[in-house]
Amino acid sequence: MQLSELIKKDPVIERVAKAEEVIWFNPGLRCRDAAFEGINLTMVDIDDAEARLRRFAPFIMLCFPETAGNGGIIESPLTEVEHMRQRLNGHGGGIGGRLLLKRDSDLAIAGSVKARGGIYEILKHTEEIALEKGLLSGYDDDYAKLAGDECRRVFSQYTVQVGSTGNLGLSIGIMSAAVGYKVIVHMSADAKQWKKELLRSKGVKVVEYKSDYSEAVKRGRELSDADPMSYFVDDENSVALFLGYAVAAKRLKAQLEDMGIEIDENRPLIAYIPCGVGGAPGGIAFGLRLLFGDDAHVFFVEPTQAPCMLLGMASGLNNKICVQDVGLTGLTHADGLAVGRPSGFVGGVMKTLLSGEMTVEDYKLYDYMRALLDTEGIFIEPSSCAAFEGPVKLCSREGEEYIRRHGLEDKMQNAIHIPWATGGRLVPEEIRKEYMSTYLK
Repeated sequence: MQLSELIKKDPVIERVAKAEEVIWFNPGLRCRDAAFEGINLTMVDIDDAEARLRRFAPFIMLCFPETAGNGGIIESPLTEVEHMRQRLNGHGGGIGGRLLLKRDSDLAIAGSVKARGGIYEILKHTEEIALEKGLLSGYDDDYAKLAGDECRRVFSQYTVQVGSTGNLGLSIGIMSAAVGYKVIVHMSADAKQWKKELLRSKGVKVVEYKSDYSEAVKRGRELSDADPMSYFVDDENSVALFLGYAVAAKRLKAQLEDMGIEIDENRPLIAYIPCGVGGAPGGIAFGLRLLFGDDAHVFFVEPTQAPCMLLGMASGLNNKICVQDVGLTGLTHADGLAVGRPSGFVGGVMKTLLSGEMTVEDYKLYDYMRALLDTEGIFIEPSSCAAFEGPVKLCSREGEEYIRRHGLEDKMQNAIHIPWATGGRLVPEEIRKEYMSTYLK
């Protein structure tokens, strides 16, 4: 399809193709009841995923003692960042309400949001093998036994493979190695060297590609499909990954309640999530809309050179279009977001659930990173910092249309803004220093 034809579908595509920063409101957004028609996943599925994570908690504590303080549950803090809100507002006002940072950047084991879906899918796969091979007698058995030598010998007969730009590879690699699997992570050219080295230190085989994320996934899937003892974690289409991420919404609801915050029509929740292929933000968005209904507004944020989900949704072509088709490079300093083609599965689910998208230039990622460290003493990696562009854009003149359309004008002073920090804890100190001294504009 020619660019001129795409622009007729949605004029925002003209600006997207020029790598301009944009804010896009999803014309397909529906109220909760209508939004979930035709979506086969429900709260029952999220509850099932959460129960599985709880069953594995004793095993996780044994393999990763740092999780013992939280009973083997992998969860991140929700931290109010009032000084950062003031910094973002500068002297002109803008972001009202409260700014709460969801720090999946600090998740145990993998140090990123991928510790949710990635680790969950490996545990689900492990449970299936353990039940089939008689290593577990049932769901009420003691899952800690799976850390024993006999079980590891069984698991060592199997291989796990995944294609990744970095963080998903870390979560899959670290947990799979802990279970005892052979692990192969296919990493695109965008993946950071330190992430490859960390995986190799865990005994993971890393296969590097000079091409982008999509090629790494394609080759990984082909090699895995050729091996009957290999399991491929499909970031583009996995329901298990999606549900692992969705559990975050239940956990967030409990954290908000602990802070005395009730989300309702007068106190909306507005979440801003960095987006690559779409699995993690899609799962979280699904959970938030399911739990909070029309009081939750979810936006994805993508780099100007790799806005694959925005392009797929605005064009209506979903995963049948990639950013290179409109002249973009797909190259970005936000390595975890360096994806040219979106998940078709997630794009289909988000069609009625997602409020909209923003794009952000790379130089701002480093500015936001430095601002957060300066104001709050919190470090997150550059790709995570895309989240801060969300409240800045929504609470500017660009966002007035959405606020007016949804009757939020008199509610924004009560709003709970949640930028979702997706990674950072495992970044080595020397790389942090390198990031701190990076100025692109």
